[in-house]
Amino acid sequence: MDRFVINGNKRLKGTIRVNGSKNASLPILAASLLTEGESTIKGVPDLSDTQHLCYLLERLGMQVTREEKGDIKLRVEDEMNCHAEYDLVRKMRASVCVMGPLLARRGRAQVSLPGGCNIGYRPIGLHLQGLEALGADVELIGGDIHLKAKKLRGAEVFLGGPFGSTVLGTANVLMAACLAEGTTVIECAACEPEVTDLADYLNKCGARITGQGTPRITIEGVTQLRGCEHEIVPDRIEAGTFIIASAITNGDVKIENCRLDHLLALVDRLRAIGVNVERTADGMVQVSSARRLEPVTITTQPYPGFPTDLQAQAMSLLCLADGNSVVTEKIFPDRFVHVAELNRMGARLRKEGPTVIVEGVKHLVGAPVMASDLRASAALVLAGLVAKGTTTVSRVYHIDRGYDRIEQRLNALGADIRRVPE
Repeated sequence: MDRFVINGNKRLKGTIRVNGSKNASLPILAASLLTEGESTIKGVPDLSDTQHLCYLLERLGMQVTREEKGDIKLRVEDEMNCHAEYDLVRKMRASVCVMGPLLARRGRAQVSLPGGCNIGYRPIGLHLQGLEALGADVELIGGDIHLKAKKLRGAEVFLGGPFGSTVLGTANVLMAACLAEGTTVIECAACEPEVTDLADYLNKCGARITGQGTPRITIEGVTQLRGCEHEIVPDRIEAGTFIIASAITNGDVKIENCRLDHLLALVDRLRAIGVNVERTADGMVQVSSARRLEPVTITTQPYPGFPTDLQAQAMSLLCLADGNSVVTEKIFPDRFVHVAELNRMGARLRKEGPTVIVEGVKHLVGAPVMASDLRASAALVLAGLVAKGTTTVSRVYHIDRGYDRIEQRLNALGADIRRVPE
């Protein structure tokens, strides 16, 4: 188990490139279970999460070959095993995205209830509700979900939950519906770019999907999908993290492979704070900031609203604003474990239910802190970049789930981060 030792108060400057999206890669890799022949998925980030899913796919009978530059080749070789076991699924919640493909292609699936980041209660009832609507029989036995269906049939499926639509639930039902008989309509579907990227991949494989990127997705079932070549969309959360890293250090950073159209809610709030985010003539995104940061109100919402996966990083930035900011979490109301750790660094944060009041301070100070989940880890690293003194971030295996060699990439911009054993 490693930790980061960060010597702070360093200004970032230079160019950094955004990798392919983790949250798009995982369901697309899982969707290859539906296909015949070989798929080549390009630009898959080399993360512990993608490594875990590739290992799970191998256990489920797939040949998985990682090549240079993040390309992964996949081919189904054996369809006998349909069990995603607890030892694998507990490490990563997104493992449940094999459920829909296994059910549609092999007629059955056995998937352990998932693990993942400690960001609050995240049930998968909507996944199961959607698959049941398509004709699946569902049982919970010994901590495993057992699904069976001789034939899936198209249906109208509503996937709205108390905190909005479900991204992985939309992906699971979307993948299963591709091989169902007839037409499926998903109402209150997730609109995230990662869902659109999954639909685009499946359409290249021969699926008939329309409406991706909107709350209503229509799928005309087909009898067969064939492998294809597809490049993963850039990771908007990694891009947002690097944008905030430049802003919090009063840096001057150019970002390659960044889709600003996927980050309009973040850009809106950053400009209100006093951060300049502009597209350059060469297609990059340049980030600089005013010396005085303004306080703002941020409320997380389903896409295209402010991403919950950037809430913690934005909070680190607001710690240095001149005044009081308000951050409200409407996706995962308990996603505030980073608040206590930021307070250890001199922040003034007060949690009131699903809202945190951020009283800006003149500077943060280095301290030993502990990562609790993927995005909270990134927030603590960002705080460490600008803090006076040395910050030690423990349990950085969390950040390795979503950022490839983040310490090396930030060091190339002028940061001072060392990875050392605990």
